[in-house]
Amino acid sequence: MPLDELRTLLDRHARPDWTTPVDGVLISRVDRSDPPAPATSGTVLALIAQGSKRLMLGDRVFEYGPGQYLVASVDLPVTGQFVGATREHPALGFGLTLEPPAVAELLLRAGTGPAPRAAGGPPSGISVSRAPEALLDAVVRLLRLLDEPRDRDVLAPLVKQEILWRLITGEQGRAVRQLGLADSSLSHVSRAVRWIRDHYAEPFRVEDLARLAGMSPSAFYRNFQAVTAMSPIRFQKQIRLQQARLLLATHPRDVTGVGHRVGYDSPSQFSREYRRQFGAPPSEDAARLHRDSGTASRTSV
Repeated sequence: MPLDELRTLLDRHARPDWTTPVDGVLISRVDRSDPPAPATSGTVLALIAQGSKRLMLGDRVFEYGPGQYLVASVDLPVTGQFVGATREHPALGFGLTLEPPAVAELLLRAGTGPAPRAAGGPPSGISVSRAPEALLDAVVRLLRLLDEPRDRDVLAPLVKQEILWRLITGEQGRAVRQLGLADSSLSHVSRAVRWIRDHYAEPFRVEDLARLAGMSPSAFYRNFQAVTAMSPIRFQKQIRLQQARLLLATHPRDVTGVGHRVGYDSPSQFSREYRRQFGAPPSEDAARLHRDSGTASRTSV
């Protein structure tokens, strides 16, 4: 069965840094279940072959296991953990970075226009589905090429396109199609998301972000919440606190300075919100992070 071969290939080719010789393809092999950790989702297809993973986005919880895949169509701040992973039974996952230009190229080649607009607005930035056999088969064929360096450079881009096409025409096709459409509501929200990520330490008005996204303030707020499961202000807070945690891992004694760098004028507010997010005050969490440098934010698969 494809899932059995997928487990074997993932286990054989897993590296500590999750990378592979094929651009945009990641393999995760995790042999312990650490506590939930902050991460960024990236725009990615993530397919689980063994074990399970739980992601939290705002108030939404997504859990997916063997034969299920997750699509993140917006780069979002999430909290994630592999569940039940052990050295004897590690969690194994496949990831493929989703590039909007590649989606747009396939849509143009197929003559596929935008899907009819759903009454509920844009799709969620993250969703989970059961992987069909055709998708599993394409992923397995892509991973087989890791054993065939001579063929890899020629065939891997073709199989990656097939995987992308399976996504576009599958259950989560609407979200993936919108990723490649410059004028989709998802793309408009993504523009605002990128601005917040690039300027997370700066204050902003929702009206200005709505103008950047080309929407009215009310439509922007509604669409932003639908995609990210958060208000724009809460989204900014998540980014600020994740960045603060990364900085504290390398500057554990500069709690006040880190708070200012990520946009907090009040040290007490920074400490209060940090503790609420991570379960410990910044100084205590920073000391632990400094001892365990592996607890860093990374793209989630």
